[in-house]
Amino acid sequence: MTQHGHPPITAEERQRVAKLHAEGRSRNAIATELGRSGRTISKICSEHDPPLTFERTRTAAATAAKKVDGAARRAQFQLDALDAAGRLMGQMFAPSKVFNFGGKENDYNEVTHDEPPFRDKRDIASAIQALANTALKLAEYDKATGNEDEKSMLGDLFDQLRQARDADREDHR
Repeated sequence: MTQHGHPPITAEERQRVAKLHAEGRSRNAIATELGRSGRTISKICSEHDPPLTFERTRTAAATAAKKVDGAARRAQFQLDALDAAGRLMGQMFAPSKVFNFGGKENDYNEVTHDEPPFRDKRDIASAIQALANTALKLAEYDKATGNEDEKSMLGDLFDQLRQARDADREDHR
């Protein structure tokens, strides 16, 4: 142990740091893998011949790529949430099977209705509201972070969802 209680840096660790650095790993990723502090990894890199550096341009590009990936995942989640809301909207006025098990023999009984019972419609409406709110919150996040394309896409999707709902209502009249 050194005077500060940390184990000495071994030649094997120095080689491993150089190898991981060459693979493009970040300082923090190397530190985590080796169980060392970021400061220790920086020290090892600065003592290497030639010194190993962590380019900020590569880090900036990786950060930008992660932001783009995050925006794409949020946009896909918005699409999925609105698609699910549209499917639920279709169930709101579609024939519905109501069933239960009961009695001394625990018999199964079912009845088909033209539309779901009120309680089921209320549950469907709550689920639609939750999905729409999720999509809206994601759109608000993108608006606050400057991702205007996602905002306009969400507006278009809401218009499409409303059109699908209206068409479904016309079909069931």
